[in-house]
Amino acid sequence: MEAVCSTPCVGQLHFALSRPLTKSPTFGPSVLILRNPCQLAARQQSWGASPKAALSSAHSSFSSPLPVPFQFVAPARKTRSAKLPALPAVRASTEDGQQFDYDLFTIGAGSGGVRASRFASQYGAKVAVCELPFSTKASDDKGGVGGTCVLRGCVPKKLLVYGSHFADYFEDSRGFGWSFPGGEPEVDWSHLIEKKNKELDRLNNAYKTTLKNAKVDLIEGKGTIVDRHTVDVDGKRFKVKNILIATGGRIFVPPIPGAEHVITSDDALDLTSVPSKIAIVGGGYIALEFAGIFNSAGAEVDIFVRGDKLLRGFDDEVREFLAEQLQAQGIRIHFGAKPVEIEKRDEDQLTLKTEQGDTWQGSHVMFATGRRPNIKGLGLEEAGVDVDDKTAIKVDEYSRTSVDNIWAVGDVTDRINLTPVALMEGMAFAKTAFQDEPTKPDHTNVPSAVFTNPPIGTVGLTEAEAVEQYGDVDVFTSTFRPMKSTISGNPVRTFVKILVDAATDKVIGLHMCGEDGPEIMQGFAVAVRMGVTKKQMDSTVGIHPTSAEELVTMRTPTRQIRKEEAQNGKGEKEMAAAAT
Repeated sequence: MEAVCSTPCVGQLHFALSRPLTKSPTFGPSVLILRNPCQLAARQQSWGASPKAALSSAHSSFSSPLPVPFQFVAPARKTRSAKLPALPAVRASTEDGQQFDYDLFTIGAGSGGVRASRFASQYGAKVAVCELPFSTKASDDKGGVGGTCVLRGCVPKKLLVYGSHFADYFEDSRGFGWSFPGGEPEVDWSHLIEKKNKELDRLNNAYKTTLKNAKVDLIEGKGTIVDRHTVDVDGKRFKVKNILIATGGRIFVPPIPGAEHVITSDDALDLTSVPSKIAIVGGGYIALEFAGIFNSAGAEVDIFVRGDKLLRGFDDEVREFLAEQLQAQGIRIHFGAKPVEIEKRDEDQLTLKTEQGDTWQGSHVMFATGRRPNIKGLGLEEAGVDVDDKTAIKVDEYSRTSVDNIWAVGDVTDRINLTPVALMEGMAFAKTAFQDEPTKPDHTNVPSAVFTNPPIGTVGLTEAEAVEQYGDVDVFTSTFRPMKSTISGNPVRTFVKILVDAATDKVIGLHMCGEDGPEIMQGFAVAVRMGVTKKQMDSTVGIHPTSAEELVTMRTPTRQIRKEEAQNGKGEKEMAAAAT
């Protein structure tokens, strides 16, 4: 008979008596690792205790009948009369005789910090996380549980993308026979912002509940590192064994004359009306996503970019294609334009001046010129934590900083600044530090998206990266008009691209700019990560009629790049001609 517990303990509820002892990676094969009262009860029963007595003893040994996911190490069984020592309650560790308040103190409750804290607690650590009070706009004294993505980034921005696209849908519907005899559709932008803010408030509270359910202490306030084992939160100090920095990034606005008149992405998310005419400075994904939002909602939009292309770091063909699609929708793009001054003419008129001598006038100027690691006031220098020349915290492959008990994950390390990557890094850290399972976050083949109009989905290498790493690359491309646009008259087209290692037939890059591109690419990202070949993609039956089927029906390469031929002076154009 087994000892069966009705309490929802972490792990298995029925611990088979025949299960062999667990080998501890720390203490070797001569120990037994018990993770919950059920396991302890089963072992006590196997050593002679009655089922009822075993369960009673097991739960009294644990501080609570609720999940207690830590490792208790007891001597391996030698005889049936062997007895287990009493189990201690979960509590913070000691080191060199020093008692800590927490095993882990996390500064920053964004995606990476919350994920790391939750799982560290589940692995048995006593955990606290500090975060600033909630606001939709970040500042030195405002933040909120959930972080940038949830409160003032991906989530609210995507809600505005959805909201603005209804204007495009209404327009497209005319080609399908729809009309609006009662007048043109109108949007109450303030209503959208109100609903958006209610959703953010819900998410903020949901994240707090998640931490509470994981038995993580949430401390509201600004965290500062005093030394490697001390964190100060608004005057209250905590002794901690490990510190995790997960403070994310901050908006960067170039200090030019009149910068106080511009808005940022935080401000843009809270505008209660659509700008009549807006200049957006920057060529990254934030700038382009807001350009699409405001253009669809009816604003006149101009984009000012210092360089000659949009979206640095993306595939060049994708960058050029997106620029063409934005311009086809009436968005004006000014390349090689560096703003040097913003002048306020009256209450609703601003003038933007560029280094080239050009001027622009409109109602709003938005700066989307990037983000910087959020390290201000953290006390990194006092703690001895190294940063790079871009002020990102330096970490090793396990997210450990130059101080061996201080770690960092997410945008503050400036590796790949995406929410799912921060989640992955937080999980890997928790396993490494508290599960005795050293885990490196894998930053290869990370899929990403840009929610422009049309949106971009991508995974793997760009063409330039592919040629640099593999040399010989087959390139497959296709540009087409989506079926919906053939009737609606929408000018936006779709572009897809596959990059293949010619030596192995392995697909090393996939790119799509078109409606539903991010949704489509999420599925293909699994295939790329698993090492899919072009032959395998070719053998896959497509779903018709869809845009996604183009990715499994392209048979002939647009061009074939051969490193040896290129080195011998044969240009890419000649190789492309040979391929066709």
